[in-house]
Amino acid sequence: MADGKMKGRFARMGLAVAALAVLVGIGVALAASVGTIEEAKNGDALMVEEPQAPAPAPKAEDDGGEEAPLATRPKPEVDTSGREIATPSTTGPLHVEGSQLVDEAGNPVQLRGVSTHGLAWYPQFVNQQMFNDLHDVWGANAVRLAVYSADSGGWATDGGRVAMNNFVIEAARMAEAADLFVIVDWHILSDGNPLTYQWAAEEFFKEVSVVLKDQTNVIYEICNEPNGSTTWDNVKDYAEDVIPWIRRNDPDAVVIVGTPTWSQDLEAPLESPLDIDNVMYALHFYAATHQDDLRNRLRSAVEAGLPVFVSEFGICEASGDGAIDYESADAWVAVMDSLNVSYICWNLSNKDEAAALIKPDVTATSGFTLDDLTPEGLWLADILKGPGFDRKELMLARAEKKPNAQGSAMMAFVDGTIQWQLNVTETWEEDGRTFFKYEMTGSNYSAGVKKWSATIPFNRDVQLEDSWNCVASASGNELTVANDEHNGKVAAGDVVEGVGFIVSGPADLAVVDL
Repeated sequence: MADGKMKGRFARMGLAVAALAVLVGIGVALAASVGTIEEAKNGDALMVEEPQAPAPAPKAEDDGGEEAPLATRPKPEVDTSGREIATPSTTGPLHVEGSQLVDEAGNPVQLRGVSTHGLAWYPQFVNQQMFNDLHDVWGANAVRLAVYSADSGGWATDGGRVAMNNFVIEAARMAEAADLFVIVDWHILSDGNPLTYQWAAEEFFKEVSVVLKDQTNVIYEICNEPNGSTTWDNVKDYAEDVIPWIRRNDPDAVVIVGTPTWSQDLEAPLESPLDIDNVMYALHFYAATHQDDLRNRLRSAVEAGLPVFVSEFGICEASGDGAIDYESADAWVAVMDSLNVSYICWNLSNKDEAAALIKPDVTATSGFTLDDLTPEGLWLADILKGPGFDRKELMLARAEKKPNAQGSAMMAFVDGTIQWQLNVTETWEEDGRTFFKYEMTGSNYSAGVKKWSATIPFNRDVQLEDSWNCVASASGNELTVANDEHNGKVAAGDVVEGVGFIVSGPADLAVVDL
């Protein structure tokens, strides 16, 4: 696959069949595996010898030129409005110019996508149909493959190294078939300092990059989140040893380098960047924890010329769980879009946590509906604006639902000068549908009116069964209620009472706040 530019549905299907065949051949009991990935047995699969003592790293070639300081490098003008989604089949090989990731012709490129959870723990979501869905349904153009270096199933600890290498290679080929960029992520976390398992990282990237060297959709992330007492000097030493192993096989590959403090310290690489081309620096955030201060640091770093890639983020707390902060998340997206910074959302799994995109009780591994998505999944689908999700249905799925139990009262909306309160006075089941009796009270806090009309949105399609003291009609998920011939005139300070209706629908039918 030297040209890396397979196009069209038939090309995708052909590659998908090939990829799935290889996965079966190497004994992928991965989807059923919760712990580690078993060693591949089939002789046709790439077999990697278990590493012995680490060999000396080849040093990156020096062209003898002096690299310009970051602050003086050119910063391309960025206009993200109306830009088509960049894909491997349209951009050619990516590279870094100044603070920007750009295509073969030098045009700014923004990657937006999702990260897997640990491949040893949630391998079932890595499949051709899911990757096709990311492209065709979600509107993503990148997927990140998280290979944990340590922990249970970690590559350097007790994981199946040969099988994991093969799995990453086949996943990268699936991404190519789906016209997605793929980030191969060496996911250090509990090990803290990337130097701890540097020998393993060198072996991993050496073996994987030699197979993927001709795929133009591959980006390498060499240390997810350096943390603890790890310094930028530690990370630089590690990067200067590990990157040459990749560059020996793939000389022009884009490489993302993590930064200290869980990939939040951008000031250190800004002051002392790596003297290596086509390198970007990772920033990670979780919107409920990291807010204006880190957003401002991102802006300052990019405007000073630092090429930053947000290779992991979530919209909850930094633990991966807890409260979601939509306001902060939207503010992050606005900043990243304005700077043309790429971003990858954590995580594609059904783990029972706020940062997972799929609900924990969902057993499907592709073809997800809006009902299958968590609040973060719905938010991301809304942000990516993929062609496969109906915009109105997505809006309703994300909307705040009013109470629908008998006895519920809600201040529903203001229409013109009249503020309406709805009360659920009765509910019952009949013929597989749930019936809801609502009464409405309107208070006019402004100028007098001679007629009124209110449109009430529900989260599902609604059927009008009866109404009184109004003219009512239902269309899709909306119910329109207007005055009848007796109660259209409402003076300032007056109240409209005695208006009501009965609707039916599914048991979770509820008024929503759009």
